[in-house]
Amino acid sequence: MTYRFPPQAPIRTGVIGFGTSGRVFHAPFLASLPEYSLDVIVTANPERKAEATRLYPGARLVPDTAALFAAAEDLDLVVIGSPSGTHVELAHAALDAGLAVVVDKPFSTTTADGRALVEKAERLGLPLTVFQNRRWDGDFLTLRSLVEGGAMGEIRRFESRFEWWKPTVANSWKTEATVEEGGGILFDLGAHLIDQALLLFGPVDDVYAEIATHRPGGAADDDAFLSLRHQSGVRSHLWMNALAAQAGPRFHVLGSDSAYTKWRLDGQEAALKAGAMPTDPGFGMDDESTWGMLGVDGALEKVPAQPGRYIAFYELLADALLRGGPLPVDPRDSLAVIGIIEEVHRATVVPSV
Repeated sequence: MTYRFPPQAPIRTGVIGFGTSGRVFHAPFLASLPEYSLDVIVTANPERKAEATRLYPGARLVPDTAALFAAAEDLDLVVIGSPSGTHVELAHAALDAGLAVVVDKPFSTTTADGRALVEKAERLGLPLTVFQNRRWDGDFLTLRSLVEGGAMGEIRRFESRFEWWKPTVANSWKTEATVEEGGGILFDLGAHLIDQALLLFGPVDDVYAEIATHRPGGAADDDAFLSLRHQSGVRSHLWMNALAAQAGPRFHVLGSDSAYTKWRLDGQEAALKAGAMPTDPGFGMDDESTWGMLGVDGALEKVPAQPGRYIAFYELLADALLRGGPLPVDPRDSLAVIGIIEEVHRATVVPSV
């Protein structure tokens, strides 16, 4: 698609929010690529403001989105890394201001709201994409190459997990947000696992789910299981659990000829939280001890892990904005993800245990 405003490099960028999303998943990549400039950061939190000033002294710090949109003529792109329930409203405001938009996942809380955004962006000729960064996890890139190369034969079952042990959580919007506000583990982690399953095996024609809230006073689900039947015939089993004292394998994939099992999460998030930058030597590389195993019991072999590359999202976005390439994530893909989450919440009453 050719957009109405092909900017010139650097792409002048504003980031809304400097919590985990803005600080860990967006600002480091924008600052690492010469095709972008990080011009504005929105945060009202004094500690986050001080951290943003230290890390990105060239960026202007503003306390609210009104100040960012008031200076929209000096920007090309806005990245929305605010709480989930604000994504749609802010994306509309960014499009109204004539800006390209990156929305962090979850894209929206309803398909109707998300579809309205997609149609508006298309009508205005403005780029709109969704930060489904887990498409560039090293373990997922490795698995995708195995599936596409037929290394396991015909895939029959795909098991995927995000599980950890966090019985006590820090105060944040995530602990207080309701399902209607995009809260809960299904909107948070499910947006990644469902997206990966759809990317690998295509559309879904049947969904079964179990969701629960275990933390006392929890506003939304913290434990979820989904079984998806893809039109391709593959069955995906997806687990998300914040209270798993022992985690299962990250991937366990069964095919007609062999299987693949991988433990432990991609390390990019942990590295970024610890202060690493995407340009650091070895960033995104997994240690050989964590590589997945391919084959049949008694005849297993390690599969070298591809490096994780969250930076690829912003490389592809730059190519789209500057040279007319495809967007890194089609927002209609994310609409399909929201549709499944919406269906689960509509059909399931979340029990508190």
